[in-house]
Amino acid sequence: MHLATLARHTLSRGATPAATYALLARLGHQPLPCAQAVCLALDIPSVETARRLGECHDALLADPRPDSEADTGEVLEALGVFDVPKQLTPTERTVVAHFLTAIDAMGGIRPGHQHGLTRWFTTGNLTAAYLSLAAAAPLPRTGSPALYWTSLVQAGELLTAAPNPDPRIRYALAHCRTQAART
Repeated sequence: MHLATLARHTLSRGATPAATYALLARLGHQPLPCAQAVCLALDIPSVETARRLGECHDALLADPRPDSEADTGEVLEALGVFDVPKQLTPTERTVVAHFLTAIDAMGGIRPGHQHGLTRWFTTGNLTAAYLSLAAAAPLPRTGSPALYWTSLVQAGELLTAAPNPDPRIRYALAHCRTQAART
């Protein structure tokens, strides 16, 4: 059976991408083709698959340790290798542009926070990104608080105008407005 077909079948039965990768690898297939098969089964474009796997190939896939298939699958998933890109609407792209302005206005961002935001942008989980940024704050010496909070207010207004917005966005927007008024 073709690896991508097996991956697609396994995913259709409710397995996570990490578990699907582990199953394929445990069946004796090489790590790179297993990861490629999962990405193909998830309809991740081949160019994007190559880019993502190229970034982690040497560290995770080139020299696999015995019995590490599940761990490798979990790390690949945590890195966002199996994140399915969402086609954003023009409004969603505008929201992301406001987020990027806010990130620049932070004056610095922790790598883990940046990674999470990038994954949410890719998958279209803009609510999580907004809540995360609203809970953060610009750095006192290098950030631009006025630009940061204003950008988040603009993004929040767009998010709350969407049909059935998450109620948490309204509270986060109120917080951002308060912070913007203080600067």
